[in-house]
Amino acid sequence: MAIGVVLGLLFAALMVAGAVAFVLATKKTSKTVRAGNRVVPREGEVKPLWKILRWVGLGCGVLFALLVFFIPGSFHTVNAGEIAVVKHLGEIREVRTAGTYFDFWITEKYDYYDAKVQTLDIRDNAYSKDAQTMDICMTVQYQIDTSKVKEIATTYGSLEALSAKIRSVSIERAKSVLSSDSAMTIIETRASISPKVEEAIQGAISESYYVTINTAVLTNIDFSDAFEQTVEQKMIAEQEQKKAEYEAEKAKIEAAAAASVAETKAKAELAVAKLAAEARIAAAEGDAKAQIAIAKAEARATKLKSLEVARMLGFEVKEVTAATTDEAGNVVTEAEYEINFEGKSAAEIAVISEYLKYIEYLSKWNGELPDVMTGDSATILIPAPNTSVNP
Repeated sequence: MAIGVVLGLLFAALMVAGAVAFVLATKKTSKTVRAGNRVVPREGEVKPLWKILRWVGLGCGVLFALLVFFIPGSFHTVNAGEIAVVKHLGEIREVRTAGTYFDFWITEKYDYYDAKVQTLDIRDNAYSKDAQTMDICMTVQYQIDTSKVKEIATTYGSLEALSAKIRSVSIERAKSVLSSDSAMTIIETRASISPKVEEAIQGAISESYYVTINTAVLTNIDFSDAFEQTVEQKMIAEQEQKKAEYEAEKAKIEAAAAASVAETKAKAELAVAKLAAEARIAAAEGDAKAQIAIAKAEARATKLKSLEVARMLGFEVKEVTAATTDEAGNVVTEAEYEINFEGKSAAEIAVISEYLKYIEYLSKWNGELPDVMTGDSATILIPAPNTSVNP
């Protein structure tokens, strides 16, 4: 096209130059003569050279005028991203890709098709399964099959007619998908609606359309104000219900936690009380064992004292070995003693008992004498076994 413009300007300039040359060559010289008291003009003769230049200028003007008419319009440029169908007197002959071509413009016509990705912005209304109206916005992108551009030109005639057909099919398929679900389902599954619409449109645009659907996106769905208000109120009610359920569950969990804490505390207190009771029982058992041990020791000490007294009084004491088993199951060998009372009178045997009582009294006597004494002799009172004497 740029080449045609440049050549057209050049031919036009040359045509103007030829016209100017023709005008100058046809201009005749004029002379004046006196006729009486007046001066009148008289035509001069044209020289032969100017005659030649006149016809040359005329021929060049006509030639360049014809060139301006035929040549510039015969240059056709197909830009990158375009494809052109060449028609010879209305009959499709061939396809031109990007480049510049010379075809006589009177017999050859170029129909241009955009081979880049085309975008259709569609806005229409639709109905849901429960008859709720909605305004939908959709974007469809497609690209023609350049190898089928002759078929497109034959079937649809132009890219605009093909785009109109794709638009109508896309709207029809989108409405069909949306009408299969209720309004609430569409709202709840909005993210999955657009892929369904795209799949439906791609399935509907078959090979007979000679295009490839790149994307079909449902960009927006608007319901009526009354329905949106109803949905909003429903959502608020659901949120309030969920909040109440959450509060109830929270209270239940807190109550269970409090009960668990109380149970744990009670168990801990019970364990402490049990341990304290066991400690007291153990202490009592220990005291009992200690008392038993003390009693056994005192009994043994008393027995040993009685043995010593018996020896002092001339009784015979025999040592006897005895084997016993302790609490752990161990065999313990202890020395036991026996007093031989043979040949002794009851009075002599009673002396041992009286002597032991005297020794017990002396161990507990504080060294103080009685305040009152009667008779010529003092009587020593031996405390009863259960009577305690202050040291």
